[in-house]
Amino acid sequence: MTAPIHPETRIGHVHLKVADLDRALGFYCGILGLGLTQRFGTRAAFVAAGGYHHHIGLNTWESLGGLPPAPGTTGLYHLALLYPSRAALADALRRVDTAGIPLDGASDHGVSEALYLRDPDGNGVELYRDRPEAEWPRAPDGALRMVTAPLDLDALRRDG
Repeated sequence: MTAPIHPETRIGHVHLKVADLDRALGFYCGILGLGLTQRFGTRAAFVAAGGYHHHIGLNTWESLGGLPPAPGTTGLYHLALLYPSRAALADALRRVDTAGIPLDGASDHGVSEALYLRDPDGNGVELYRDRPEAEWPRAPDGALRMVTAPLDLDALRRDG
């Protein structure tokens, strides 16, 4: 049996192929509020939160003017942005609402609250916040019991 990966290992970044770099930057920076950390001409850019070098890379190297993947094909299901608080997630919802971007869904998973939407290239995007671990739903034997229940968006808007 292989030894487990180091427990502090995290996803460092996601790099997306996009059809139009400026349109993608309008979504990730202009709507979601990530900062542009570096741009490579008209073909690639890095964006991030909090001054990190990049959480998301965007490029048109193989996809300039391209179409989203067809349904039923393999590829990225979604990328997820983890917000530090319920108030920060409510702010993200406000930004998405203001931009008129429809949600694909909104779920309470017991361990987290999540919003699901699509970027301009059809990539799935999850915006979520984790609940404190002490609040995670557990079975009597201590096993994690995640759920998928509707998220009360009105309460999120009101409480945020």
